[in-house]
Amino acid sequence: MLAPSRGKVLERALAGTNAAVTLPAFLVPAFQTAAPRRQFSNTSNRPSKLGRTPISIPPGVELTIGEPTVKRDPTTYLRIPKRTVTVTGPLGKLDLEVLPFLNISYDEASRRATLSIENSKIKQQMEMWGTTWAYLNRHIIGVSEGHTAILRLVGVGYRATVEERPRKAEYPGQKFVCLKLGFTHPVEEPVPFGMKASTPQPTRILLEGINREEVMSFAARIRRWRRPEPYKGKGIFVNDETIKLKQKKIK
Repeated sequence: MLAPSRGKVLERALAGTNAAVTLPAFLVPAFQTAAPRRQFSNTSNRPSKLGRTPISIPPGVELTIGEPTVKRDPTTYLRIPKRTVTVTGPLGKLDLEVLPFLNISYDEASRRATLSIENSKIKQQMEMWGTTWAYLNRHIIGVSEGHTAILRLVGVGYRATVEERPRKAEYPGQKFVCLKLGFTHPVEEPVPFGMKASTPQPTRILLEGINREEVMSFAARIRRWRRPEPYKGKGIFVNDETIKLKQKKIK
C-alpha cells in the first residue's frame, strides 16, 4: 500500500489523463472504497421468555416483598440496594435477594406474580430477568411441594444407611448418611439442617428439602466419593444420570 503523499500524487496524475489506465493488481485495493459494514442483526431486543411468564402461586403460599436495603456484594464489594422476597409455605420459609432494577408485581386476587425490568437494552438486566424468575419459581415449589434427589449406588457391595452419631452431631437429632463403597472404612456424610435423608433400599438414597440448591449440593458431596466410571459403569448416580460405557483397553 502506498504512503498517503504518494497516493495523492498518483490520483492526480490519473485524473488528468483521459485514456483508460489499468492499475497493477497490488494497487487495486488501495483505491477501492470500503463497503459499509453489515450489521450482525437488525432485529429488536425480545423480552425473556421465562421472565415475562407470570408465576402462579399455589394456595397456602404467601409472598412478601420487603423494602430496599443497602447490602455489600460479596463479589464486587459494592454497596447495592437489594430487596428481600420472603416465600412462606407449609414446608418452611425461604428468602431471595432481588436486584434493584427488577420489579415484582404480586396480584393477590389472581395469585400471580409478574417480573419486569427497567431497561431491556442492558445485558445484565436481561440476564438476571430469567434467572430471578427461575429462582423464585423454585422457592415457591420448594415451600409447597419440596425438592427431592435420588442417588443410585451401582457396584458390588455398595450399601447405604442413615444413622445417628451423637458425638459428631452439630445440632440435636442430626443424622449421617453412612456409605460402604469399597474403602477400608465407612464414609459418613452429615445431613444439613432442614433436610431429610432416607434409604428406601440399600442401594438407594432419598434426599428431601425445600431448597433445591442445598439438596443438589449435598447429593454432589455424596457422589464425589465414587464418581461414575465409564468402563464398568460403577459409581453413584444422581437422579436420571447415565454414562456411556467405553471398551476396555487391550494391550
